[in-house]
Amino acid sequence: MTDSAAPPRKGRPRNADADEAILAATRTVLAEQGWGGLTMGDVAARAGVAKTTLYRRWPSKNELVVSAVAVLFDELEMADLGSLQADIEAVVQQFADLLAQPESRSALLALFAEATRDPALRLRVREAITDPQKQLVRQGRAAAQARGELPPDENPAQARADVDVIFDTIAGAVEHRMLVTGEPASPEWIRRFTTLLLTPMTAPESH
Repeated sequence: MTDSAAPPRKGRPRNADADEAILAATRTVLAEQGWGGLTMGDVAARAGVAKTTLYRRWPSKNELVVSAVAVLFDELEMADLGSLQADIEAVVQQFADLLAQPESRSALLALFAEATRDPALRLRVREAITDPQKQLVRQGRAAAQARGELPPDENPAQARADVDVIFDTIAGAVEHRMLVTGEPASPEWIRRFTTLLLTPMTAPESH
């Protein structure tokens, strides 16, 4: 009788603590040295791991930096707080808090600046950071539709386009506020921005 069980995986299992240390070291070195100054050797030394360990996990500098920044966005969540206004204000505050951290801000700026010159890197940023975060918008819309705040989606293509526009509007406004003008995203600003965003979305349709 043939044993159908899957063969054991070769090699050592990945160490979550080592991964976390490597990604944190990547953001630190990126903030200190910039994209051009960051090397895999510097990251390995800062994280206290061998370069071979680093390359086994991330075969290139691009993949390493994208992962180091993407993990920050994994912490964002769209909580169901009972209203679309409250839900969006909460996630915008989370995003603003992320950008308020000097190391996170520096790493994000360095990655985005390099991505403007590297189409392959830009694609990886979209795949690993931008597109996954659009799920937050979809979750917020679904919760609002379940509460009756928004009408159900009748056209899937239009719904996808709406999600793209809403995401771009939120991300673009917060990033411009904090990274370009250098102004804080205060609770008052977040409330005003969210109100302006939602007014056309929640206004009753005229017949």
